[in-house]
This record gives sequence, structure tokens and C-alpha cells, in this order.
Amino acid sequence: MPRARLLICIRLPAPGGHAPLHSAPWQLVTPPGHAPAALGHGAGGWALPTAPPCTRPRPLSCLAPPLSYKCKRSAPPPAGPAPPSAMAAGVRAPPGPMALPLCPSLPLCPSLPLALALLALLALPLSAVSPPGPEEQLVAEAPRWGWRNVSCPACRVLFGALDLALQLEPNVARVGRVASRLCQELRLARPPVCRQAVQLFQGDVVAAWARSVLRPPEACGLLLGPSCGHWDILGAWNLSLPAAPKPPVRPPTPPPPGAPTARILFLTDLHWDRQYVPGSAAACPDPLCCRGAPREGPAVAGFWGTYSKCDLPLHTIDALTSNGTGFAAAYWTGDIPAHDVWQQSRGDQLRALRTVTALLRARLGGLRVFPAVGNHEATPVNAFPPPYVRGNRSAAWLYDAMAEAWQDWLPPAALHTLRAGGFYTAQVWPGLRLVSLNMNFCSQANFWLLINATDPAGQLQWLMGVLADAERDGEKVHIIGHIPPAHCLRSWSWNYYRIVNRFEGTIAAQFFGHTHVDEFELFYDEETLSRPVSIAFVAPSVTTYINLNPGYRVYQVAGSYPGSSHAVLDHETFILNLTEANAAPPGTPPRWQRLYSAREAYGLPTAFPADWDQLVRRMQDDEQLFQLFWFHLNKGHPPREPCGSPCKAALLCALRSGRAGDPALCRPLRPALPFPRIQELWHQRRLC
Repeated sequence: MPRARLLICIRLPAPGGHAPLHSAPWQLVTPPGHAPAALGHGAGGWALPTAPPCTRPRPLSCLAPPLSYKCKRSAPPPAGPAPPSAMAAGVRAPPGPMALPLCPSLPLCPSLPLALALLALLALPLSAVSPPGPEEQLVAEAPRWGWRNVSCPACRVLFGALDLALQLEPNVARVGRVASRLCQELRLARPPVCRQAVQLFQGDVVAAWARSVLRPPEACGLLLGPSCGHWDILGAWNLSLPAAPKPPVRPPTPPPPGAPTARILFLTDLHWDRQYVPGSAAACPDPLCCRGAPREGPAVAGFWGTYSKCDLPLHTIDALTSNGTGFAAAYWTGDIPAHDVWQQSRGDQLRALRTVTALLRARLGGLRVFPAVGNHEATPVNAFPPPYVRGNRSAAWLYDAMAEAWQDWLPPAALHTLRAGGFYTAQVWPGLRLVSLNMNFCSQANFWLLINATDPAGQLQWLMGVLADAERDGEKVHIIGHIPPAHCLRSWSWNYYRIVNRFEGTIAAQFFGHTHVDEFELFYDEETLSRPVSIAFVAPSVTTYINLNPGYRVYQVAGSYPGSSHAVLDHETFILNLTEANAAPPGTPPRWQRLYSAREAYGLPTAFPADWDQLVRRMQDDEQLFQLFWFHLNKGHPPREPCGSPCKAALLCALRSGRAGDPALCRPLRPALPFPRIQELWHQRRLC
């Protein structure tokens, strides 16, 4: 007897999202090319009126509202062959109680496998399911991870299905096999990737959703932005700033002649792939390549790295760190493991943490290293539950291992807060304090924030206390973190922006990574949004992922002397030209070369926030200067397609945006594109 295949009715909240689940309309989910047919079950069935088949080119285009098909209750299907309309369309009509053999008493339990199949998207590049349009040069070559892979309609299907299925089938593991099969039939990935991704993500996502009070549209608004839904329940929140008045603002000034300076090594996004094999395939159907047996052909992995969707072998990272002399300190902002996020175990993550930490300790000698937590340190990727989540699903396994690995670099008080929430503060040298933030508590990709996104772990409240103490004691502060502030959830980002404004006289510099490219985010005074008050430097990655040269950053800062600003005076970016390095004879040490100095390349009088603000304004009218910046942004290996007008508008807007979702920050640029389109283009390039 024939079975139903991928023809499922799912009840979803209506657009707007306020109808209770039991009153929501039924909507059809059907793959491309399949005409609607009757779906029978038990004593009755759900019948679908005749309608043309879905002809959209990608399966996920059909997995979402609004759809014109509605399910209606029908009489039991007659025994015998399928109805003529279904036969004519080439679709087998389900036979009734045998249609869904894994759950004969639950007519809608397939909604959970379907939802879990969509979870496979969290480990797939977006380019596999949604190729970019011709104007999207900014993102043309970059696969993206996490919720950015999921369209708004697919997100609503996912959480609508989870919401219903959790009422009908609490045994997630039992339907995981069906989820994997659906993932394969929807061609979301190769079968092994489907199986592993569903198995890895299902437990944490379902656990977080089960504790959440959000409805599907609100959850998708939280994860994907306001264009996908409103999330007022856990949306806007504001922290109270300290009662002490803000000190008078003093414009930054260059250090006096002959004042000491210090060089700080900055490493981010190393992404060591322990399965990297020189000579293996550089092009593959999986999200990460350059693995497996060596092969013949032009597209093979180079010895030092590869211009493709590949991470780095350990010997390349080792060659980089052998240059670690002449520095006063090192800042290291996370993302240690590779991008094989569909198959990572906790043991894999801890092995990467310990191996790379040991390498840095050996190569950098007695240099003090100040780390920050990246989003790839966890498994599943981006899964950072707040401290109130206890037991096996907590992040204690990771934080405890970090505290053990980094205990030689950090004082006991810092290790205490690191174990509690993944953040800490420590003195770099007299007069300079460092704050390392766990930016996963602001991340849109952290599905644990579905439970409560209001200042997770009290980190921002803690930050204000540290800054207030530093202000009182006359210390300057460097802030490091992985995810840049403008990439954060809106309320978190705006509260952080307020804190930076309040403590602009104390915060000497901000340093982040995560995007893999070379950029920055400006902060302006809240009253007029015209006076630059701070800048968050976003440094390029060590990894090549994707189609980049390996790179690292060196910051020159005002050194330790009475009255030092400890501000950034300049920065230099170094790269390994893979074309040259891989072409050299075997055994030749790689040559890391200086790509550029910021002040030299861009003609900056100083490297204070006002200079970077002027650079953005100059790039708007000076196309040659902008293309130089674009070349540097991509570490000397830009995409094949040039950055045209839409790309340029989105990039310049992002450089002015130290907080998320504020069109006012872009208005001085007079962009030709509407702000929602600018946001869409810029959000699509968030690949990490």
C-alpha cells in the first residue's frame, strides 16, 4: 500500500501571531512539483481543495505561509485507488491509517520531524538553499551559519511545528530518524550531514523552546529581526545607568613626544581543522572542505591553506605564532574549532581548546594572553544557556575547561566569573584594565535566549560596575569580545551603546572579531548622533574561511605612563599570501607580510574615532579610496564580483552603526537604498 511522502498539514499562527494555537488556520506544506491531494488518517481525514502545484525552484520556498491552500475536515477517504485528480497529477493519495506508520494515533506528529529536519539548516551554508541575487556582491561567496540560514516563513514553520508537536509527541529521539529522512528528501544536505545535524541540535533547541513563553512569530522576530515578527514580551528593556554624574568630556589628544607605546597582538577566529589534509578536495557539497584523502585535480587543498570553504591546518597557526615577539600583551577573541558544526562533540571542542591554548603558550612564551569566548566554542554551535540553566545542558563543561586551560594567564577573581558566565576583568598593566565579554549572551543565533533575552547572566550590569570602579580609580579600559555589538540583539546592543556613551572617558578601545573580515563600528553621542565617541575595531580572521588569506592584527596603543590614554594610535594587518606560500618549494617557511597600516593607507591624522568617521565620509565620494578599503576588508583577496552601489551603501552604513537596527545612524550618508534593504544585505553576510 503506498505511503504519504512529504505532504503534511501544519497548523500555524496567523500572520500577526496573536491567535492561539488551537484557533490557527491549517496550511499546506508540500514540496515543489507535488499537487495537493487528500491526506487521510484514521476515521477521518484532511482534504485539500484542488490547486496548482508549487513551482518555486527551492524546496524551502514552499515550506511557509502565506499559502493559498487551506486544510478542511473531510469524510473518511474511500477504500480503493487514489482519486482521479491525484492520479492525474502523479501524486499518490495517502491510504488512511497506514499513511504515517510511525505514529498511527497522532495525525500530526510529522510536524516535529519536519521541524527537526529544518534544524539541519543550522549546519548548512545559505548559498545551498538561497543563492544571492545579482546585486548582492557583498555576500556572493559567503555561506552563512545559524538562524540566518532560515527564511522568515521557514522559521515560522519550524516553531509552529515544534509548538504543536511538543503537545503530541514528547519523545524527540524517536522521531529524529524521521527528521533525518525528511531532511534528505528535501535535499537540505547529504544524508550523513542531515543525520548528524538533527541529532546534534534537536535536544537543545527543543529544550529551549519548551521553556520559552514566546509564540512562533515572536521567536522568529527575536532570532531574525523585526521584519519577521514582534517580540514585545521579551523585547525592549533598559538598564539603569549609575547615579554618579558623567565626568566632563575631554577630546582625545595624541601622546606627548617620546611617550612610550605598546604593541598588542590580536588573534581571532583561528578555526583549526584537525581533519585538514593538503591535497584533498577544495570543492565539496559539505559546508566544510579540504578534508579526506588526497586527490588529483586543480581544486585541491594547499599545504598552508586554501581559497575555499576551508579552515586551517595546525601548522599554519603554528607558523603565525612563531612571529610572537615584541608584544606587550595578546588579545585572543575566540572561535577555535573548525566549521564542521554538524558533527562536533564536547570532546572535539575541548580538544581544540586545549591544543591551541598549549600552542599559544609554547610559542608566545611568557607573553600574557587575554582570551574571550567565541560562538564556535560550544556544541551545538551558538548554544550558550544562561547560568540559570543547570545540569547537563548548562555551559559549565566549557567554562570550567577554559578556566583550567587559562589559569596561568588570569587571576583567581577573573577565573571565578569565567566559570560562572564566560566573562571576566583583569589588569593588563597599571592604569589599564581589560574586560572580556561573553558576546554569545547578545547573539541572535543563541536559541537559549528564546527563554529570556534580558541581560543574560547580568553581564551588562556587571560591566557597568567594573567601568564605574575603573572611572573612580582613574583606570582606562580595553573591552574585548567575539561578536561585534551591532551584530547583537537590538535591546542588548542599544543598552551597550548607552554604556559606551556614559563611560566614553574610561573606555579607551574596543576589540572584536567574528566576521572574518577587516572592518569597524562607530559609536556616536546619543544626543545628536554626530560626535564620534568610540570605535569598535573588528579584526580579520586567522582562518581562510571563506576565500580569504590567513591574517592577524597588531595594535599600537599608548603605553604605560602617568596620564596615558591607552588609546589605539594605529594598527597593522598582516597576511599570508596563499598563492605565494603554496607555490614555494616544500619546507620553505611561509612569509607573513604586512598588508597595510591604517594611518598610512587611509591618510589618518590619528586613529581616534573622529578620524574613522571622516574616513567613512570620504569613502562615500572617493571611489578609489573605498575600493582600497574593500581590498583590505577582504584581506587582499576580494570576491570576484566588485562591491557595487548596494554593497557600498550597506557597508558604509554598517561602519557607522555601533548599535543594531538604527536608521538614524545611516541618514548622514543619504543612501539610495531603503534602510530595510540595507539591513537585509548586511545581515546576509554574517557568516559566522
